[in-house]
Amino acid sequence: MNRGIIDLTTADLALVYGLVLLTVGLARWRGIGQEREMLWASLRMVVQLFAVGYVLHLIFALQSAAPVLLILLMMGVFAVQAVAGRVKQKMPRFYRVVALAIFVGCGGATFFFCNLVIGLSPWYDPRYLIPLAGMIIGNSMTGATLAAERLAAEMKERREEIETSLCLGATSTQAARSAVRSAFRAALIPSVNSMAAMGIVFLPGMMTGQILSGTEPIIAVKYQIAIMCVITGSVAATSLLILVQGYRGYFTSNHQLRDLSDFNPRAGG
Repeated sequence: MNRGIIDLTTADLALVYGLVLLTVGLARWRGIGQEREMLWASLRMVVQLFAVGYVLHLIFALQSAAPVLLILLMMGVFAVQAVAGRVKQKMPRFYRVVALAIFVGCGGATFFFCNLVIGLSPWYDPRYLIPLAGMIIGNSMTGATLAAERLAAEMKERREEIETSLCLGATSTQAARSAVRSAFRAALIPSVNSMAAMGIVFLPGMMTGQILSGTEPIIAVKYQIAIMCVITGSVAATSLLILVQGYRGYFTSNHQLRDLSDFNPRAGG
């Protein structure tokens, strides 16, 4: 029997929010000391999601390309800022490198899926484009963070190895190859693990949401498989762009390793 979507009342939300308060109480009882952060994060979640909900409701009603593109641009900018906030030791030209990688990698993957696979009409249909882009950018953000952080760590830890390779006649590309390869492997681990566990350990959010809204399970599965393939491709493209651009900043034009102390880990360039 198809009952349609079951709406949640304010009382329902208040009831489930009690679980957050219970978690805060447990943290206080055990002396973890993160009660304020938990409460602040949960309140931000509620406010942010309701705000996004009302904005999306307005954009769906407008049916215009301009606000959709503005939303996508803001998502990209916030993604760059989020990556910057998570990476402590930043590579040279950090913001330029990460911004270009996210806009090209995520933008290309979103365009490929929405226009060449799904064939959206109109191409900016906000009901599809915004949530799909959000999933692609959100997952790619994790890969970008791991790639940037790992590359900086590898370049620092392998400094002697890289300098030895340069002394033996290697180019900067050859000397940094192991560091780039290790960082790329680290960036792909979450996507690989997620694909391996999906359907057995957990049901993914997109598929669950479609089933709850009344979509046939097989159709929901097809969409989930498709979006996971696109997310994996986007994570790989974004991470690789960061690594390919990023490692060059550690070398001079004469293939000499720069002094790491020259880089301001907070400014980023």
